[in-house]
Amino acid sequence: MKICVIPIDNRPVCYNLFKDIAAIDEDIELFIPNREYLGDLEKNAQIDKIFDWLKRLPKVDNIIVSLDTLAYGGLIPSRRCPETIEEIKKRLEFLKNILIQKEAKIYAFSSIMRISNNNINQEEKLYWSEYGTKIFDYSFNSHKFGKAETDIPKEILDDYLKTRKRNFEINKLYLQWQKEGIFETLVFSKDDCAEFGFNVQEAQELEKLGGFTKTGADEIPLTLFARSIQGEMSVDIKFTEPEYKNLISNYEDVSIEKSVLGQLSLANINVTDNKNSNITLVVNNFKEKQGEIVMKRRTEPYNDKFEEPDKNYMIADVRYANGADNAFVEQFINNKYKNNFYGYSAWNTSANTLGSLLCAAKVKFFAKKYNENAFKHLQAIRLLDDWAYQANVRQTLTNIMSPDMNNFEQKVSDFLNYKIDAEYSYPWKRLFEIEVTLK
Repeated sequence: MKICVIPIDNRPVCYNLFKDIAAIDEDIELFIPNREYLGDLEKNAQIDKIFDWLKRLPKVDNIIVSLDTLAYGGLIPSRRCPETIEEIKKRLEFLKNILIQKEAKIYAFSSIMRISNNNINQEEKLYWSEYGTKIFDYSFNSHKFGKAETDIPKEILDDYLKTRKRNFEINKLYLQWQKEGIFETLVFSKDDCAEFGFNVQEAQELEKLGGFTKTGADEIPLTLFARSIQGEMSVDIKFTEPEYKNLISNYEDVSIEKSVLGQLSLANINVTDNKNSNITLVVNNFKEKQGEIVMKRRTEPYNDKFEEPDKNYMIADVRYANGADNAFVEQFINNKYKNNFYGYSAWNTSANTLGSLLCAAKVKFFAKKYNENAFKHLQAIRLLDDWAYQANVRQTLTNIMSPDMNNFEQKVSDFLNYKIDAEYSYPWKRLFEIEVTLK
């Protein structure tokens, strides 16, 4: 199978993860642009070079495309990009013609512009550092009550609303493409959601027009990758805290149960009972509220004994956002790796965790030329990133430096029976994400 992927940006979880997952099945031939062509925190994607690369692409079966990359230069540039709607439409018409010529199944997603509830402008326009929270409140109250008062300067509010309107109109353009049969699947992502807001309103409007919206963002290309893998696969779901599965995760607007079911549906994975399933999905969910170590949001850690399923199983660790539940990992990592283990993830949001986990599991399940070493390679990176770094070492750092991961490396190596020789770097020069390179 030949699959082309155009990622959101060049972060390890948005770029390397595709390569690591595809390597599990040597029958998959992955085509992905040079990493230097993609955007990062400070620069936009080199759109013209990606277009040239895409035009020269040989015939493939499936194309998974982040439309934000080719419309605006990436997910973050979609919020900052100063170009007019006419300029963007002209570029997208060029993309449309290329996609038609490729005669592949197109799995695409576009973001509904997020509204973060803080004054951090690292991924937003400069004025977010002063007015971010006020814009969030204005959006929230305008939707909830039909109107809102604000002291945001008119020129700033006008600029923000103009950018939103432009992106919304572009999303409606994609709906027209969908009606023309361009896409096999089209998803509009809802990133960093609250119960009310302009982004929620836009999602509702897109749904009325026939669009499909999904809570999440960075993981959606991975979930679409899973969807493109053909075949019947069924899972049963085991929540560690089943009585709390109706609670809503941080940065999401649906319950953890609905988040799980939504990711499974998008990945085209069936849900059934334990007797008839191919794999058990263990969800380490939270009581009362989801924790987040780096943000000092506490929650009750896992305090039961983990019984390793006697059938195929995978683990979505969502008790905390942005990192693993140490108590839970210490339970299962003391087991020895067996072939019925289909993966672990605790990456960022609940949706991020689920989408990436399901993608790797589905590729492993249907692999025509299974590479166990590649699967262990992937699991080593996830455990070193999501558990060792995010839930532990990151908490001891005040600036960017080489993290002390030695003790964790040995535990991961013992669990997987896999030799680890790792290097660590900060691709976006911030503590939020780390790049784990296994030699």
